[in-house]
Amino acid sequence: MISLYQRRKLINNFNMLVAWLTMGIGLAALGWILWTLIGHGLHGINLAIFTQDTPAPGSEGGLRNAIVGSLLMSFSGALIGTPIGIMAGTYLAEFGERGWLAPTTRFINDILLSAPSIVIGLFVYATYVATTRHFAGWAGTFALALLVIPVVVRTTENMLRLVPNTLREAAAALGAPQWKIVTMVTWRASKAGMMTGILLAFARITGETAPLLFTALNNQFFSMNMNAPMANLPVVIFQMAMSPYDNWHDLAWSGALIITVTVLLLSILARALFRQDKTSH
Repeated sequence: MISLYQRRKLINNFNMLVAWLTMGIGLAALGWILWTLIGHGLHGINLAIFTQDTPAPGSEGGLRNAIVGSLLMSFSGALIGTPIGIMAGTYLAEFGERGWLAPTTRFINDILLSAPSIVIGLFVYATYVATTRHFAGWAGTFALALLVIPVVVRTTENMLRLVPNTLREAAAALGAPQWKIVTMVTWRASKAGMMTGILLAFARITGETAPLLFTALNNQFFSMNMNAPMANLPVVIFQMAMSPYDNWHDLAWSGALIITVTVLLLSILARALFRQDKTSH
């Protein structure tokens, strides 16, 4: 007859085996995706990708206009959404202990955090594109900013709540006003975690396609005019992958590899900063 200890040990070993198998399946699928992406996209990475614009079918070209457009809209969206997210997260963590506003803000932020990006794109299309009657880089920027805000709000609030109250009390005992306690104590203590949230939000928006289809659309030519349709990597990859032309397929694979490497590096940097912050505490 099996003892209680042996039965528990068998159950534990079985659960560990299932956990390792599921982790292996996930890693194998991820490795397969990365191997396929590298195999198809690496041979197309060359100087022309970064110096030439999207070509006509059967012609040589690159992705310069799409890369520049993606960088412009992503950085602009992060610059717009980050301050809003930090201020909202700070209010929720430092000033929102009482009243109805903080719970309502958290509820709305959770909705935005889980909302499909295509819904955000349709919202900006209805409020901006339909009003101005033209697609624009600014419309794509606003859509990406709306995706940045909830991520930054959540991470900022969580990181500020990890700061011990003794630090706030010590600063208040020295006569520091509330705004100085926030800016000089809590922000400084949680800056690595807040930066992690910003990097994760930026990594999220760099590969978004659906919002840009309804807002920035695309532009085959190089343009830095944010008030006009603007090329971007996700939409260019989508359109080229759906085309029947082999040279466009190669460019789509190369563009997908560029986005994947960018997101991977940003994620690694964010995790390194967060681990450094946890170690310092």
